[in-house]
Amino acid sequence: MTNLRFSGRTSVGTVALLVLAGSGAAFGQAASSTASSSAAFGVVDPGVRGGPAGAGGMLSGLTTLQQQFFTSAQARFQEVDSVSGAVTGANGSGLGPRFNADSCAACHQQPAVGGTSPATNPLPAIAAKAGATNTVPSFITANGPIREARFIKNPNGTPDGGVHDLFVITGRTDATGCNIQQPNFAQAIQQRNIIFRIPTPVFGAGLLENIPDGNLKADSTNISGPQAALGIASGQFNTSGNDGTITRFGWKAQNKSLLIFSGEAYNVEQGVTSEAFPNERDDTQGCVFNATPEDSTNLAVSEPTNSPASDFSSDVVNFAAFMRLSAAPTPVAPTNQTVQGSNQFVNVGCGRCHIPQHTTAASPFGGQSNVTLTPLSDIALHNMGFGLQDQISQGGANGQQFRSAPLWGVGQRVFFLHDGRTSDLVAAIEAHASQGSEANQVISNFNLLRASDQQAIIAYLRSL
Repeated sequence: MTNLRFSGRTSVGTVALLVLAGSGAAFGQAASSTASSSAAFGVVDPGVRGGPAGAGGMLSGLTTLQQQFFTSAQARFQEVDSVSGAVTGANGSGLGPRFNADSCAACHQQPAVGGTSPATNPLPAIAAKAGATNTVPSFITANGPIREARFIKNPNGTPDGGVHDLFVITGRTDATGCNIQQPNFAQAIQQRNIIFRIPTPVFGAGLLENIPDGNLKADSTNISGPQAALGIASGQFNTSGNDGTITRFGWKAQNKSLLIFSGEAYNVEQGVTSEAFPNERDDTQGCVFNATPEDSTNLAVSEPTNSPASDFSSDVVNFAAFMRLSAAPTPVAPTNQTVQGSNQFVNVGCGRCHIPQHTTAASPFGGQSNVTLTPLSDIALHNMGFGLQDQISQGGANGQQFRSAPLWGVGQRVFFLHDGRTSDLVAAIEAHASQGSEANQVISNFNLLRASDQQAIIAYLRSL
């Protein structure tokens, strides 16, 4: 611990949590220990800001046809899936054999459809739907974050890193004869062989998708000097192994496009095969009930909406369209305190990775061409050190690297960091400091601020 650059403001609970995290412990067992830990130092996260969501709507400037496509795609994003369409209230099909949730909106709902994990966890109820006999894992709690689980290593010691779905369709009324078992999560926790991820919000995702690689590189280069002065390595972009272009979606920026992001999530999180991911992840005999791919282009439409483009498109294309045509989150009006906080956010160095602006390219979609957006992220990978490591490699990202999370909309998020270990923004900030982290000097600068300046930064973040 001698190399950790913690100031006196870091709580014992936070340090203990970072030690557990670095050793691959089950974060869900320790997440509550950070809640409001910083209050003792006079700096308090006031919690999720009130007022309108300011998110979840469509981009301004869309044509009438694009607006209709967005509305229909949003409805598809909320569609609930059963195994083969035979369960009341579940109009979609293809669920399982292994899954985490039964709709996109189940996980992406805070503060509106397209967001992230809500305060009340829907997964325990989903686990028991239609007679399913699932046991809810210990890291999924009624008031805790939605989590997906990944195992760090295979039984033979080789790297794993893949998603191990929480639930199975065994026992469901629409899956008679299927008898597969859930993964042994208790054993994985005991062996410290498990890490978690929470859902990322997708508001404004089309704008992020439409930033040219050259702009991202130039924006990163423009701050490389000031970054180096703070001990921050110039951001490394994750890239496609095929065409070399920048990938940008997911906690490690591992997905190239919203279409790939949608197809992978549909297959991994709901177990639905598609034209993008056409094969079942588990093809155990007796547990596969549909022809594959279960989601495909519709050659005939039985229940048309006001958007033929949506009607004939697959679910995956609709999911991508909903994200691509979604507006960015809207912050609240600035106050003297939030302006002060914004200035201090830059002064201590937070803005060196969470850089403020990028500009999009020309786009066929209304409201996206040559737009200056403020996601507060360089979309690049940075080494977050021992405390936040997850020991999982994805693309060019190693086990300690993460994409700088876009902070737009952070004011209405309930859970923070890649695994949702805390609901306290101050604890989340402090968790950026640990052995090997590029953020150590920045957090040291934050801790040297007056309490009023620290509080102003929190107010600024909660205004976003």
